[in-house]
Amino acid sequence: MSYAEPLPAWRLTFYAPVASFRDPFFPGLTRGLPVPPPSTVRGLLAAATGAPYESLAFGMAAWSEGEGVDAETYHPIDAGGANPAVAGRVRAGKGGMTLRTRPFRADVHLTLWLPGPEGNRVARAFRRPVWGLRLGRLQDLVHLEERVEVALVPATEAVVGSALAPTTGHDVPYATVHRMAASISTDRMTSRWTDYLWCDAPAGRYPVRGAYEDTDYRKKGQALWLLEP
Repeated sequence: MSYAEPLPAWRLTFYAPVASFRDPFFPGLTRGLPVPPPSTVRGLLAAATGAPYESLAFGMAAWSEGEGVDAETYHPIDAGGANPAVAGRVRAGKGGMTLRTRPFRADVHLTLWLPGPEGNRVARAFRRPVWGLRLGRLQDLVHLEERVEVALVPATEAVVGSALAPTTGHDVPYATVHRMAASISTDRMTSRWTDYLWCDAPAGRYPVRGAYEDTDYRKKGQALWLLEP
């Protein structure tokens, strides 16, 4: 793919009333991420196509309008077999079934840019998804709101907002770095971790590196970066 010319892509926007993105680097705590990890988005794409894995590069932006905390019942499975699961549940007690708090995001908005022939294939799959579309937990249903064709323009300056960027993508001073799973193997035994820049509020136009611009997005010219698995 040439970086010198406009790149045809599909832009898909999603909405989820509630979603929760647990941070796996805090296994004993219930810390949540403010945006879905790219690996979660790849699961959403695979649910649409029915493939076990989707490896295309894509751009993404996400934000939410609120947050809260609810309670969930955890059913951890003991690796030594001391508390085996029966019908998917383990006994209550130390190391067994327990109640924990879980942070969640409310009114979650997700926008994806799917470029090239692979993007065309995946975007068309959303006309009739193979599996249910979820974002985060099993009960976090997500709804497709828009699916349009756009042209991504290589950019040296654009609006830096809620798009995930590589750590070299821009120099917005209040952007925060989040380490998240870029992809997870199909047997879920291996994850590839990557650091991403993300802003929780629009930062305005900034110089950007390795970015594209969607000049039609919200009529502002959103910067986006294509993320590899």
